[in-house]
Amino acid sequence: MAEQLEKVDVVVVGMGWAGGVVSAELAKAGRSVVALEKGNSKTRSDFIGVKDELRFDNRYHIMQSLANDTVTSRNEIDETALPIRTPGEMQLGIDVGGASLHWAGATYRYWPYDFEIRSQTIERYGEDKIPDDMNLQDWGITYEEMEPYYEMWENTAGISGEQDPLAPERAMPWPNPPMKETPSLKLFKEATANLGLHPFQLAAGNMTQNYTNPDGEQLNQCMYCSFCTRAGCDFDAKSDPLATVVPTALRHDNFELRTRANVRRVLYDEDNNRATGVMYTDETTGEDFEQPADVVVLAAFAFTNNRLLLLSEIGEPYDPETREGVIGRSFNGQYNHAFNGASGYFEDKQFNLFMGAGALGAVVNDYAADNFDHSDLDFIGGGAIELRQYGYAAISSSNNAPGDTPNWGQEYKEQSLKYAYRKLTIWYTATAMSYWHNFVDLDPTYEDEYGDPLLRVTYKFGDNERNIAAFGIERCREIMEEMGADIVEEGSVPEEFNHVYSGGHYTGGVAMGDDPETSAVNSYLQMWDVDNLFVVGGSAFPQFGSHHPTPTIGALAYRAAEGIEMYLEDEGQLVEANASSRNRANV
Repeated sequence: MAEQLEKVDVVVVGMGWAGGVVSAELAKAGRSVVALEKGNSKTRSDFIGVKDELRFDNRYHIMQSLANDTVTSRNEIDETALPIRTPGEMQLGIDVGGASLHWAGATYRYWPYDFEIRSQTIERYGEDKIPDDMNLQDWGITYEEMEPYYEMWENTAGISGEQDPLAPERAMPWPNPPMKETPSLKLFKEATANLGLHPFQLAAGNMTQNYTNPDGEQLNQCMYCSFCTRAGCDFDAKSDPLATVVPTALRHDNFELRTRANVRRVLYDEDNNRATGVMYTDETTGEDFEQPADVVVLAAFAFTNNRLLLLSEIGEPYDPETREGVIGRSFNGQYNHAFNGASGYFEDKQFNLFMGAGALGAVVNDYAADNFDHSDLDFIGGGAIELRQYGYAAISSSNNAPGDTPNWGQEYKEQSLKYAYRKLTIWYTATAMSYWHNFVDLDPTYEDEYGDPLLRVTYKFGDNERNIAAFGIERCREIMEEMGADIVEEGSVPEEFNHVYSGGHYTGGVAMGDDPETSAVNSYLQMWDVDNLFVVGGSAFPQFGSHHPTPTIGALAYRAAEGIEMYLEDEGQLVEANASSRNRANV
């Protein structure tokens, strides 16, 4: 039987950006907070002097083991889903910091169109522009309402950037200036400007100077060492929870972080329609505990937030046959259609591609959101065209030969050496829409090590995804040709989703909105059905926006923290989706 612990004001599940922001803000407000993290404890010191490509890029050292806890996957509703067990096919963050520990750092705000995509699409193109099988819905919040929360997260994270010529004018400048312009990025900018586009330096979660954030956390200038993606930062120079919100929370005596705490249920009082806490297993001892709380915050990865609600029988599960219910509905994400583009091979140009950083890049947003006329196009939405200079390491630089080169032998060696400095790749990171046939539920066959059902993902591409991928490939080819590449190789449009979840950008299932019939949470990420339960993170996205999700997850976490404080102050009143803004300095 589970041991019941002392009640606290707030219990937070997960300690990535979402959980870290909520924990830090509520701890600063004087609330008693317990955060439960399934993985191990991590600090910045764990990564000092650790530059090991084999360990992090090839063996996925800081990713979750899929042996006992994974998802099952299928394309069609009548298929049997099978577990994803290979880390190359799915990388889930684990340990304190979560997926944000190994993110690359590309930073975008979503566009006003992204937040009001249904209403703005109908206004400009008519309702017939929206495919019948698409679950397109507004977010229940506008860009103007989101901007202050974007600012809070960007200042905490110390983002380095410059103004996008096409984006809404910022109320405040980026906290730090943009990263360096390398020869490859300069070439991209010149080529896109020649084509009439509007290039700028990608905003980055990499410090361009020493920086102290509003909470007093100090981050150091980036050394362009190339070990960002899938690795922790060696220099305290990357915007992640270990450098920012986690130490801020830990400075407060009213905050406690427990690791190796695998939350398996939300405790739910059905008679009073309230969450009373969570039940978790201490994976060090095997003991079960109940942590009571006035407010429960699910702030884990989208898979976990959905699964916990389904296992706890909270909310109405989505039924694809009747198309009713909200939990699991509109699951979406940036799958392998979204990173298509073109590679170029240069005979007379060389680039130092061993110097780099996760978000060292240049970008154009002329084909993002609704920045271009879709009247005669067979899709809606868009995304960014990027050139990144991540920085090569020994293994990643060994296979850069053109596609018609044999994959072994003397020619392979010669071509790989030649093009290690001469190959560039650009891609179109596009939106992904939600459909009635894409959802998550509990698998009827496969279980985890505790006997709990795994989460089952049912996902297949819509025509919008295939068409937008083909459009993006063509635009990338045009840019690469303008850059002067001697050989241009286009990406290919996948026929169907092949159950490779390697991008790490999966969202939805607990969608936000202003209608309880089609959304699970309001704009403060408070559940409509259980008002002391907040579900924070990418699970709230009604559809995947035009860019990478992390800044929007961080901004929504600040708004959720504000909503939780309002809820506690008002002694349990539902926080209205359109509530007037309070003084966030007191959150």
